[in-house]
Amino acid sequence: MDWKQAWSTTTNTTTAALDALAPVCVPFAARWDLEAERRDKLRTPEHLKALMAAQKEHNSARSTHATAKSQQLSARAASNNPFAAGRRAARVATKAALKHERDTRAKLKAARVNYPSTLKARAVQAHSVHAVPSAVASALMSTAHVTVWPAATSAVLIGANVAALALGRRKLRVPVDASLSLEERQLMERLDPSYWVEHAPDRGLAGTVTTPPAIEPGGIRCEIRLDGQWTVKTLADKADSVRALLGARTALRIRITSASRGGWAVLSLATRSAAAGVSSQWTPERIPSDPLTMSLALDTETGDEVLVPFDERLLVSGASGTGKSWSFRPLMATAHLRGDLLLIDGKGEEANIWEAVCRVAVEQDEITDAVDEAHAEMTRRKVDMKKRGISVWDGRQLTVVVDEGQVILALISKDKDRLQRLIELSSLGRSRGVVLWWATQYPLTDGGAPGVHKLIAPNLLTRFSLRVAGTTQAQVALDDCAHYAPHQIPDGREYRGHGYLKGYGPRMLRTWTLDDAGVRALPKSIWSPAKPTGGQPRTPLHLVKDAAPQSAAVSNRDKVLAAVQSGAHTAKDVADATGLNKGTVSREIKTLVTTGALHRTADGRLLPGSQAA
Repeated sequence: MDWKQAWSTTTNTTTAALDALAPVCVPFAARWDLEAERRDKLRTPEHLKALMAAQKEHNSARSTHATAKSQQLSARAASNNPFAAGRRAARVATKAALKHERDTRAKLKAARVNYPSTLKARAVQAHSVHAVPSAVASALMSTAHVTVWPAATSAVLIGANVAALALGRRKLRVPVDASLSLEERQLMERLDPSYWVEHAPDRGLAGTVTTPPAIEPGGIRCEIRLDGQWTVKTLADKADSVRALLGARTALRIRITSASRGGWAVLSLATRSAAAGVSSQWTPERIPSDPLTMSLALDTETGDEVLVPFDERLLVSGASGTGKSWSFRPLMATAHLRGDLLLIDGKGEEANIWEAVCRVAVEQDEITDAVDEAHAEMTRRKVDMKKRGISVWDGRQLTVVVDEGQVILALISKDKDRLQRLIELSSLGRSRGVVLWWATQYPLTDGGAPGVHKLIAPNLLTRFSLRVAGTTQAQVALDDCAHYAPHQIPDGREYRGHGYLKGYGPRMLRTWTLDDAGVRALPKSIWSPAKPTGGQPRTPLHLVKDAAPQSAAVSNRDKVLAAVQSGAHTAKDVADATGLNKGTVSREIKTLVTTGALHRTADGRLLPGSQAA
């Protein structure tokens, strides 16, 4: 047997057991030390002098009272008349002496309070009260056999007192990782139970006891025992006091949640991010194999990938500058690669990137056409599903993305028919494979400029929120999970793309991002509404060999450029010549002028770039 190994194992096991018991005894030891310190501070020479004077005065008053009582007895023996002058004088003197004795006794009691015995002396006195009688009882009860239980019980009580003090004052071994930063070392020292219990009352946190903290991928985690009237909610309301006790910086995220058992809370300090070592760049390889889910983000506390339903209606909220567009792109790319994507862009910047990849709508007439066509597609699918006797669409999903919602609602708010069609897309489209995703900087349903309509918002069940402006926006953005507090996400570049997912828990997520080059690299697939076949069978395809190559489809930009080269000098002339709507013509002219293919003269006439040169 390896005695050295056995001794080491026994020592480690004993130390671990003592470390586990220490937090239980810390409150007792802390109260003991506080009381002992209080008594020591009161034991000053001034208080001792006052106590000695009070004792002397009390002893004198007792002596005077005893003399007065003796004189009263003598007067009572000398005369049987209770109204005799001697007896009355003796009674008055006795009453005065008794009153004086009581006054001096009260002063002596106050002096003893001001100059108390040491706590160790009081403990010895208290234990003597049961130790001495217990020893005597053991001796008296011992006849044929020795009876030791009274003395043993007293000894156990004394030992428990000493052991509780020793464990409560024990300095726990807090494992210190070499990779810890200076901030993390300081926080872990202050989360140590010995430090916490000693200083918690100063911050109004008396009755809470921490366990030894631990480092996790997302930062520091520590459990807190809640005694008395404490609850997780009351502790969470004291988050500022906890921050002050720890000396944590203002920007450090502190989260207080319920533990797996009652009477305990979990304190999490986000000193690090589990997603720090993982690139945020999205690639098509991030698309899950499950066709009903898509990858949204990484959990910054655990490093786990967070998936959300692909066929569910979605609300994404985020103030300007929080990375909403870049965070939304990976989801749009997933929808584009898995099915059809229709982007209704109220601002227009995103459409500049996506117009070469999917169907976009920017101008008012394009937006109204897109809403009408998406609604018509939803209706067509309803008819098709009825003919085939199915309840859920089994074809490609059409994802209708609205970004920015406030601008879109402002454009169609007075057009009741199209607003109703948009509402129906949110409420009826999912089972027909037409899913609405809504993005807005202003997650409000009321007021003059709402970011999402009050009849559309209840249908958007999956909700993700980056930083928003305030509590009202947080309520709309996350609904019943507004207590995640997305409005308290720090305003900094390092927190762009960080937010909370409704129902996932108050753990911050870091989304994937997709840059402009990544969007342009996606394959082109422009959605257009399917035309009803009228029940006629489709024309079968035939393989034709040596067929003459067909010319590529002419884009709207090429049509506009050709019209100007043919003599059209105004946007109206181009629209008449090409048959395109004014919004499309205006956008294509702007792009061609920017690239130099066209030139706009001072009087507004359009010329080909070569003629302008």
